Amino acid sequence: MKVASAGAAAVAVLSALTYSYANSAPPFTLPPQSVYINPLSYNVLGPNATWRNNTYTTLFNPTNATPPFFQIFDPSFATLLGPSASLNRVALNTSFAFAHEAPVWVPETDEVTFTSNDGGALGYSDWSHNSVVSKISLTEAEAAIASGNPNISITVTPLNLSDAIQMTNGGTGTYYGNIILVTSGRALLPSSIALVNPSPPYNVTVILDNFFGRQFNSLNDVKVHKPSGNIFFTDTSYGYINHFRPAPTLPNQVYRLDPTTGTVKVVADGFVRNNGIAFSNDGLTAFVTDTGTTGFDTNQTLPATIYAYDIDPVTQAFTNRRVFAYADSGVPDGIQVDADGNVFSGCGDGVEVWNKEGVLIGKIYLGTTSANLVFAGNGRLVILAETAIYVANINLQAQSLVYP
Repeated sequence: MKVASAGAAAVAVLSALTYSYANSAPPFTLPPQSVYINPLSYNVLGPNATWRNNTYTTLFNPTNATPPFFQIFDPSFATLLGPSASLNRVALNTSFAFAHEAPVWVPETDEVTFTSNDGGALGYSDWSHNSVVSKISLTEAEAAIASGNPNISITVTPLNLSDAIQMTNGGTGTYYGNIILVTSGRALLPSSIALVNPSPPYNVTVILDNFFGRQFNSLNDVKVHKPSGNIFFTDTSYGYINHFRPAPTLPNQVYRLDPTTGTVKVVADGFVRNNGIAFSNDGLTAFVTDTGTTGFDTNQTLPATIYAYDIDPVTQAFTNRRVFAYADSGVPDGIQVDADGNVFSGCGDGVEVWNKEGVLIGKIYLGTTSANLVFAGNGRLVILAETAIYVANINLQAQSLVYP
């Protein structure tokens, strides 16, 4: 009886402490536009809770805050945001998903290029119609933010690119002054990797469009591995799923292109549907997202997962695969890693942020899907949200994607 009594007393003390911690004020000053959600406050919801049964349609917003805002789960995210954080929508077109993927920051002009949705809702692109690559000026965006206008809508400028660019889905750079774009291809036109001059006349040079004579399925994302200068890219089946590419003829894989020798090799496989790719700042770790839960339909038992890999120093094969994180809303699509090892990914509710241990520390909560994002120098993040673009001014230390 004494043992049982001691146990009950311990449980009571633990419950009281948990309640106290869960309902106490945050142990930091809340940055602007932010809410703090102590994990202890929702670890037990009870038998009468309203459960989230669909990760796409029911998002996690227990404070019922109105988006956009910053959702803080860990004090480290408040530090990352900084005391003067801000989150502003800078472009909007509710009738056109103009801001889907492939964001690239061009430091020389302080512009960001990106592409419209390829084959999806409000993209107006399909087997017979191409997607649209555009750009915005961050100088114009910052001036508009500074004006205090709550209804900012800066200029979105389409780029007149050659027909070699078909259904762009990924981008990085700058790379020797150029943007690298990966295209999914359209109809029987092949997927490709191309170098694009970010200034008029926007010259295009295709550097790869096949794997030993076979078309890729639909290239999705790309990054340059800075220690080696090699180009790594993902190939997956979304072109076929979205009805603008033929049936796949290759597995969903990650490839490496050595731009000096022209050699192409597979470095990782075993995905349901691989998607975004990024590297740690030291180039020793690769991150690849698997958005397998999204296909012809949604299957929430398939991956919505970020995998981490070691990079073999000789072969550059991706080894020692392990789960880095699992997204709680939608899927982790495009991915970026800052200089401190924090991992940012576009998900079903905006941008989710994990620390280098894979713990979800916070979200840039938009209340809608973001497929990708890009750092635009230290302290600035540009977020694509299909029919809108947001700029977050926060205290991050960016990893530069400029090469060399």
